[in-house]
Amino acid sequence: MILRELCKMYNRAMKIHPPVSLALSALNAPHQVFWHKQPIKSMVEAAAEREQDINQLIRSILFRVGKDDFILVMVAGPPQLSWSALRAHLGRSRMTMASKDEVKSVTGYPIGTVAPIGLARPLRLLADKNVFIPKEISFGSGQREAAIMMRNRDFQKVLGEVEVGEFAKKEA
Repeated sequence: MILRELCKMYNRAMKIHPPVSLALSALNAPHQVFWHKQPIKSMVEAAAEREQDINQLIRSILFRVGKDDFILVMVAGPPQLSWSALRAHLGRSRMTMASKDEVKSVTGYPIGTVAPIGLARPLRLLADKNVFIPKEISFGSGQREAAIMMRNRDFQKVLGEVEVGEFAKKEA
């Protein structure tokens, strides 16, 4: 009975404070949680609801580069990731996107909610140079239907060591 009540309290707290928000609060990093009114189906929809330009949305993508070796790559907006640029930066010819189970196990977050903050284990972080252009950004909160919004300079302070490169495909 006590365990059930504790679980209910935890679930209510998570609705108010998603995992990434809790991690940011522990770091005294200014941010806000944005709650979507309904499940989001696209980046365009997410940007419109948050009243942001689509290039302010940061995606975090997990790649497996070895047997138990993973990297997290951040890309701003809709451009696809350039596999050739990423391979060249890493000096590797082979890598794969992490599976759904690997994403949850390695980051602690479900696909679509991943952020480079509060990860389940330390990861090598890479960011496309465009991630650091907007003054305000939004990214995964570790929980569905919520996003984290914060100033980019505050985001950079809490990230720690990040390798910056050109990882987004050039528009034709």
